[in-house]
Formats: sequence, structure tokens, C-alpha cells
Amino acid sequence: MRVSFKYFVVYKPYGILSQFSGEEETLKSLWDFPEDVYPVGRLDKDSEGLLLITNDKSLNHRLLDPKYRHERIYWVQVEGEVDKKALNALENGVSIRVGGKDHLTQPAKATRLPGPLPVPERYPSIRFRKNIPDSWLALTLREGKNRQVRKMTASVGFPTLRLIRWAIEGLNISGFASGEVREFDRETLYRLLNIRDAPGAVDRHGGTKKPGKKNKKSV
Repeated sequence: MRVSFKYFVVYKPYGILSQFSGEEETLKSLWDFPEDVYPVGRLDKDSEGLLLITNDKSLNHRLLDPKYRHERIYWVQVEGEVDKKALNALENGVSIRVGGKDHLTQPAKATRLPGPLPVPERYPSIRFRKNIPDSWLALTLREGKNRQVRKMTASVGFPTLRLIRWAIEGLNISGFASGEVREFDRETLYRLLNIRDAPGAVDRHGGTKKPGKKNKKSV
């Protein structure tokens, strides 16, 4: 029996688990997804942003296998005014602990972002500290270790306050509301993800909006 592949792009809100089962709030609260889909990779409960949900096992393999090295872009709000020295260190590689062992991160891209950024409000909002400034940076990685971004910014003296996965290759969540779900066709999604065996020509702006069960602007 031929499987009908489904592809959903989600802006996962803060506080929601990247799974469909459990006693805490999960992806089920966002949309009535088909029973055979699952998230590709994960975002921690306290992280937000782009999450892919599909029943396409080949896509899961292409995005999670380290040999394909897909770029993932994170927008990170950190405590303190991030400086050039810290950005250079993040780009060149820093030592973090992974599975109880030291790991030197692969070369990355790190740039300071001007605010305010076009991102949804977070609920609850981050704790505001009047005497301590904060700043935003874009961090582009080609690897994905457990809580890697948070460990990297902490290692250079700038703890992460808010973490948003903004893009994977050419696919991003620009214009998404927190908790919003959009369904994509296979050709469009593969092209945006720079998976070169995607069949046929596509409209790069394709995608069908699907509002969540709650207010589509915030969850």
C-alpha cells in the first residue's frame, strides 16, 4: 500500500514538548495531526521555533544524519552585550560537555542581530533585569548536540535567555505566529531544505496555513 506523505512546518511555542504523548502539554495541543506523523529531531521544552513533522522516513534520515550537514540557524537572546571576541570564539569552536565528555564544536557562523526582531512574544516572557543588558545573535550550525546552543553561549560568558530555531537551510518561520502550523507539499519542502533529489520544479513560496486549536497568534 502506497503511503501518502504529509509535511507540516510548526512554530513550536515555549513550554510545549516536541512529542505527541505525555502528561504535559504536547504537539497535540496545536493541531489535529494525522496519527502516523512524528517530529523530525526535537526542540527542548524551553526552546521555540521551527519544527518539522512528517511521516516521511527518508526526510528524517536526510536531516538527522550528520554526513549531510544541513545548516540550522538559531536566533539567540543572551544575557549581556555580546562582543566580537565571543562571536569569533563561537565561530572557531568552543569546548562543551556532551555525554560526560569534552566536545569541540565545529566551525559555525555567528553574527550580532539588531533589535527589535520580527518574532512573536514569548509566554511567559523572559525575566527582565534592569541593570543587565541583553542582545541577540544569529548562530548557524551544521551539527546538533544536546542543548548545544545554550552550552556554546554559556562557554563564552553569555547565558542564553531565549532560543528560537529560525531556519533549516532555506526553510524558515518568517511570518509564523507562535503555535502556527502550515502544511507543505513534498517538492516545495525538499527544495527549500536543499535536498537535491527532490522531484520536479516547485513554487518556493508554497504552503498552506493551518491555524491551531488555540488562538493562532499565540499559544
